Amino acid sequence: MNTRSEHVICRACHAHCGLIVDFENDVPTATHGDKNNPAFHGYSCIKGRQLANYHILPTRLLQSQKRQANGSHAPIEFHQAANESADAIKAIIDEHGPDAVALYVGTFGYNNLASHAFAIAFMEALQSRMYFTSVTIDQPGKGVARAELGAWQAGPYRVSEWDGLMLVGTNPVVSHNGGLSTNPARQLHAAKKRGMELIVIDPRRTDCAAKADLFLQCRPGEDTAILGAIVRQILEDGAHDKDFIASNVDGLETLKQAVAPYDPRSAADRAGVSADDIVKAARMFGNWKRGHVSIGTGPNMSGYGNIVECLGIAMQSLMGHWRRAGEVRKNSGFFINPAEPVAAALPPIPANGFGKKLRVHGLEETILGMPTAALADEILMPGEGQIKALIVLGGNPMLAWPDQIKTKKAMEALDLLICIDPRMSKTAELADYVIAPKLHFEILGTTAATELFGGFGAGWGFEETYAQVSNPILRAPDGSDLYEDYEYFQAMATHLGKTLSVKSWALMNNPVAMESERTMIEPGAAVAPIEAWGAALNGSPVSVQDAFADPETHKGKILGNSGQVIREKPDNWKDKLSVCSPVMKGELERYARERLNQTETESAFPFKLISRRLSNIHNSNWHEDPALRRRTPHHPAFINPDDLATLKLAYGDVIVIESAIGAIKCVARSAPDVRTGCLSVPHAWGTTPDEKDDPLGAGGNTGRLSAMEEGHDKITGIPIMSAIPVRISGASAA
Repeated sequence: MNTRSEHVICRACHAHCGLIVDFENDVPTATHGDKNNPAFHGYSCIKGRQLANYHILPTRLLQSQKRQANGSHAPIEFHQAANESADAIKAIIDEHGPDAVALYVGTFGYNNLASHAFAIAFMEALQSRMYFTSVTIDQPGKGVARAELGAWQAGPYRVSEWDGLMLVGTNPVVSHNGGLSTNPARQLHAAKKRGMELIVIDPRRTDCAAKADLFLQCRPGEDTAILGAIVRQILEDGAHDKDFIASNVDGLETLKQAVAPYDPRSAADRAGVSADDIVKAARMFGNWKRGHVSIGTGPNMSGYGNIVECLGIAMQSLMGHWRRAGEVRKNSGFFINPAEPVAAALPPIPANGFGKKLRVHGLEETILGMPTAALADEILMPGEGQIKALIVLGGNPMLAWPDQIKTKKAMEALDLLICIDPRMSKTAELADYVIAPKLHFEILGTTAATELFGGFGAGWGFEETYAQVSNPILRAPDGSDLYEDYEYFQAMATHLGKTLSVKSWALMNNPVAMESERTMIEPGAAVAPIEAWGAALNGSPVSVQDAFADPETHKGKILGNSGQVIREKPDNWKDKLSVCSPVMKGELERYARERLNQTETESAFPFKLISRRLSNIHNSNWHEDPALRRRTPHHPAFINPDDLATLKLAYGDVIVIESAIGAIKCVARSAPDVRTGCLSVPHAWGTTPDEKDDPLGAGGNTGRLSAMEEGHDKITGIPIMSAIPVRISGASAA
C-alpha cells in the first residue's frame, strides 16, 4: 500500500489552520491538525477536517452552468461561459454605463486574496465603482470606529501579553473572530493559567463565558449601555492613563459629557444585569496594564454596532493599552507589510463620504466600501444608475443578506447574474452563469488573508511573523472543466481587450505604494497561479516565490529574529487619537434619549433573536456533507428551557419564529446557556421565499425576519440582523 502525508492550509474559514492530509494509494483517508505547526499546535475543527470530502460530494459542480430558457441549467465550457458573460457585461455597460455592473465578494472570496485582487482589477478595468463585500453586513463597526477615532500606528498588545481581556458578544473559541488568535482554546487556557482576567458580556453563557472571572449575561442589543457605564465609572474613579491621554488623545471632555447619563444603575436596568457587576467590570478593566476589548458580530448586527466598537476603542485609549516606544512588536510581517513601528497616532478621518453616492437611504461609499445592505434596493430601483448585472465571488446573497424577500426580487430583476461557486447555492440557482471553480486542495494557498485580518485588532491574525503556503494535493476530477477564480476574470478581460491592473494586498498600509506598485496583466497573458499570488502580494516582506520555494513554509514557519522595536514619535508629530468623535457623541446621545432610561414595554414580539455560529457545521454551505449533518441534522433554535416550558414546547418541536417582517420555521433545542427572553439561531440557513418551508432540512433564513427599512445604520446601511424582536409558537398552532 502506498501511503503519504501532505501539509496543507485549511480553507474552511479565515483562520487558515495548519492541517495534514493522509493518503493511501493517492486517496485522502484522514485529515487532522499538525501538532508540529508552530502557530496552531495541532488545532483543527470538524469543518476543516472535512475539506477533502467536499471535493467528492455529489453536489459539487464539475462544469460551469448556463441558465436555459425554461429556468434549468445546462453545462457550458469554461471559456465559452467567460466570453458570453463578458459580452453580456459589455452590452449592459454600452446601454447603461459601467456602474450598472456590480461585484459582491463574500467570505470565501476574501479567503482567496489572489482571486479577490483580480476581481477588483476587473471592476476597475470596467470603470465600475460598484464593489460590495460581506464586511458591511458582518462587523462594519470595526472600520467605522477606527476611522472615527484614529489608529495607533504601533498597534495593540497581543494575547500573550494581556493581563485582562473583555469579550463583548463574541465567542472566539468557536468563531475564531478576534480575541484569542490561533488555537483559541489553548490560548485561553495558557492566558488564564498565567493569571489573565476575563470579562464576558453576552446573552449566552458561551464557551468563553464559562471560563470568565466576571460574566454579564445581558439583554441583546444593549451593549452600549454597559460599555457607556463602564467608561463613565473608569473616568469617575480616575483610573484612566492621564499621561498617555495628555500626550496622545483628544476628546476626553466630550466623552465625559457623552457618557454622563450612563450611570451604572440606569445601564443595569436597561441591559438586565447587576449594577454592581458593571462597577466591578469597570474596576477590573481600570486595573489592567495591558488589556484588550474584542467585540463580535452580535453587537455589530444589533443596531448600535458603530457606537459599541467606538466605546471599545475609547476604552483602549483611555487606559493607554497601545504599544509604547522601546517595546517589541513580534509580528514584523510575512506577506503583509505592517504599519510603521512608531508610537504615534494616525488621525481620525470621516467614515463615509468617499466617491460614489448611492440612490437609496442617503448612503454613500464608506471606509469599508459600498454598503451591501443597500444593494438589493439599488438593483430594484429603476432609473439612471440602476444596477443591471451582479458578479458574486465566494458569497451567497440569498442566504447571507438581510431582507431575503427583497433580495430574491433583486436577484430575479437582474439582467445578468453570475456566481462563481462550486455548488448550486440558493443564489446560484437563480444565476444566468455559474462558474465552477477548483476547490481548496486543487489550488495554491497562502495564509496571507489571515495575516491581513490582523488589521481588525488584537486577537486576529498571528502573534508572530508566521506564514504557511500549500501546493495542490489533489488533481481536478477526471472529465471536469474547472479553473481558478482569478482565471475567470482574466478570461473575461482578455475577451474584452482589457488590461488588468492588480493592486497588492501586501501594501494595504501604504496607499501610495499600493497605487504605484500595481502589476499589469495584459489581455491574453497566461498567468500561472504562482504569478497570480505574486501580483496580489507584490512587495510583501517575504516574496511569494521565496515562500513557495522554502520547504519549511509549506509546514508553517515562524521567521527567526523577527519583530520590530517601536520607535518614539517624532517631535513634530501633531496627530492624536480621539476618544469621542462627533458621530460617536451623537450616537451616545441618541441611545441615551431613545433607550437608556426607557422601560421595556409589553410587545407582540417579546423575544429577541440573536445570531450564532456553530462549531460543527458551516452556516451557509456544505450542509449536505453527511459527517457534518449528523452532528446538526436540523436548523436549531436554541431556547432557554424555562421559556420552552412557558411556551409549552419541547426539545425537537418544530416552531415558528415570527417578526414584524416575516416568519421562518426551525427546530427547538433546549439551551440553558441562552438568557431567558432570547433565542439563538444560526444565520445563513434556509430556503428561498417561494419554496416550501423545510425546518427538518434546510431550515429557515433569518434574513426573512429583517428589512432595510427597519432601523438601518446611517453610515454602513446595515439593518438590525441580530437582537430581532420576534414571537415563538408551535408549528401546529401557527
